[in-house]
Amino acid sequence: MKYNQIVEATFVFRPNRFVAEVSINGIQEDVHVKNTGRCKEILVASTKVYLEKSTNPNRKTNYSLVSAYKGPMLINIDSQAPNQVVFEALKENRIRGFEDLRLIARERFYGNSRFDIYYERNDGKKGYIEVKGVTLEVEGLAMFPDAPTERGTKHIEEMVNVVREGYEGSIFFLIQMAQVKNFSPNFEMDPKFSNSLRKAYESGVKVLVYNSYVTKDEIILDKEGFYCHDD
Repeated sequence: MKYNQIVEATFVFRPNRFVAEVSINGIQEDVHVKNTGRCKEILVASTKVYLEKSTNPNRKTNYSLVSAYKGPMLINIDSQAPNQVVFEALKENRIRGFEDLRLIARERFYGNSRFDIYYERNDGKKGYIEVKGVTLEVEGLAMFPDAPTERGTKHIEEMVNVVREGYEGSIFFLIQMAQVKNFSPNFEMDPKFSNSLRKAYESGVKVLVYNSYVTKDEIILDKEGFYCHDD
């Protein structure tokens, strides 16, 4: 996934979930934050960030904040990016176990949930994938979520029903950084989500983990990681 018209800036502060104040060449400006999560360990004062210039003349903000440095590591925080990254990788046959797909579609409903990806294999098997972007990293371990998520728990419980009905079901965690490959649910932050994920895994739902290759203007699927399913 490529971004256009990337601009370097310095993070100043974040007054709310949707807006951040940054400094662009010494001039402070409000920008849209493409992630409603906390990201408090990433978005700290004086951090170097990258913005994408908007092409919409009717927007209130001229830029969107898409990535930020945490120490030497660049982290993509665009919550819309993971779905596109995984979709592109599936189309290019770059995800192990999904090389034989004859159909890939975005955002399909099953029951009361809308899953990110629906697919059909050459042998007729059908399945759903729910993609979660991971931006939280603690001492080399990526974790999700960084805030309680009832919606995320609902997706997992619905995916269990998908598998029970004979479909394939997967929860795909895309770690939006390069150096980290190991992943664990964040039991301390959201025990309900974490326990639901573990039960889903034991019920036959696949849990997939990949990290990303991240630059200032690109994020693409990188290496397969490891799911640590015990707290």
